Amino acid sequence: MRTQHLLHVATFTTLAATLAIIGCGTPGAPQPPSLNLPVPVDDLSASRVGNQIALTWTMPKKNTDKLLLIGNIDVRLCRQQGAAACESTAADLALAPGAVGVFTDTLPTEYDTGAPRPLSYFVELRNHNGRTAGPSNAAFVLAGDAPAPVAGFTAEVHKTGILLRWTNSGASDSSAIRLHRQLLTPSAAKPHEGLLAPQPELLEQNLLVEDSAQSRTSVRGQTLDKGIRFGQTYEYRAQRIARITVYGKTLELAGPLSAPIRIDAQDIFPPEVPTGLAAITTTGENTAASAPQYAIDLSWQPDDDVNLAGYAVYRCEGEAAWKRISSAEPLVAPTFHDTQLQSGHNYRYAVSAIGQNGHESPRSAEAEESVPNP
Repeated sequence: MRTQHLLHVATFTTLAATLAIIGCGTPGAPQPPSLNLPVPVDDLSASRVGNQIALTWTMPKKNTDKLLLIGNIDVRLCRQQGAAACESTAADLALAPGAVGVFTDTLPTEYDTGAPRPLSYFVELRNHNGRTAGPSNAAFVLAGDAPAPVAGFTAEVHKTGILLRWTNSGASDSSAIRLHRQLLTPSAAKPHEGLLAPQPELLEQNLLVEDSAQSRTSVRGQTLDKGIRFGQTYEYRAQRIARITVYGKTLELAGPLSAPIRIDAQDIFPPEVPTGLAAITTTGENTAASAPQYAIDLSWQPDDDVNLAGYAVYRCEGEAAWKRISSAEPLVAPTFHDTQLQSGHNYRYAVSAIGQNGHESPRSAEAEESVPNP
């Protein structure tokens, strides 16, 4: 019996090994075919100018099974307001995998009027059977009336920048002004100037000015653009912006751009007029025991203008004309020692400041001093 039992065990072991060997070559259960669903778009963006909505996105290159897509992909675009259903825009598109999608939606009248309110857009990609893996990210814009054009837009050069003004009547509490500045005279950086050389100026910059607070206190709005460089030429355009915070994001609705204003930023401004001029008569060393030498010492408050080159000193005696008595080169220090005097005479003094651009300020308030008789 024991021998027979061992024979059965050996037979079973041999059969199991044979089945295992045969099973290694048997194909597994068949896998379901890929649905070829394009991966949803995740970079949809939208911007509005007037009643036009510009949509841009990137088409995926793979499907949800991580396989490369082949052939054009059907694209559906829709817009949604609040809890309403997402309604299709104009004709659907067909785009290649990896392509950049671009579409401009013209808003129907009901979205182009009324108070500003959020409007969302979606892109949905479908396979050949019309199935989809879901919509894209939501891209938000503001529906409603676009802000009115900026009126009364002007620009003028000031000592510390370019002063921009516009008419402020009719501005809403949520409005702002966006200023578009373009540099018309770019200068190329020189290779030998090194790391300390000034960085090249950006060709285009945008400046946003909150305008609603000013609209309650003044008829006109204004701002000073201090970021300019003298010697350059700029072009400015302005547009009014409605701004509303929705879902933690600030959405903007832009009005039309104003006509461009071109302005040459020439530095024609002198430094500030010096202040605090004082004159004191002093006695110098004698050249003879009975003949003292007199001088008049002048001092004034220093000017902290970064473009200051120095000062000029003027003197007047009686009804005579003012005469510059300092050297042709501007004085660096805010002091002057006048020794070209006559005993018993009365003198009046004034000081001006001279900029590095060569422009000179008006003369300061006068200081008067007399030289005594010996």
